[in-house]
Amino acid sequence: MTNIPFSSPPKDDRDYKVGDIVEANCDHDQDKDRIHGWLQGVIVQVDPKMIAVQFPENVYLTNGWMVPDHVLWYAKDSSQMRRPKRLARKSRVKW
Repeated sequence: MTNIPFSSPPKDDRDYKVGDIVEANCDHDQDKDRIHGWLQGVIVQVDPKMIAVQFPENVYLTNGWMVPDHVLWYAKDSSQMRRPKRLARKSRVKW
């Protein structure tokens, strides 16, 4: 097999593991209002193609139903999930 040169190295920031803190773009409660935005959560399960993220706040499906266990599933390469921009002491996930 021949070597294929890369213009840039592959990104390894998509290697998630259980216990990692991530931000996900979802519908959730904030100050008694339902909003759509980025919310920090903790990865609780990693499958070959999907990642389960649990949140400290109520989260909702796109059709408006609240998720009782606060867990949403995302594809590993989803643009709706990212590493936290900044992990300050005050913004850590509180349970």
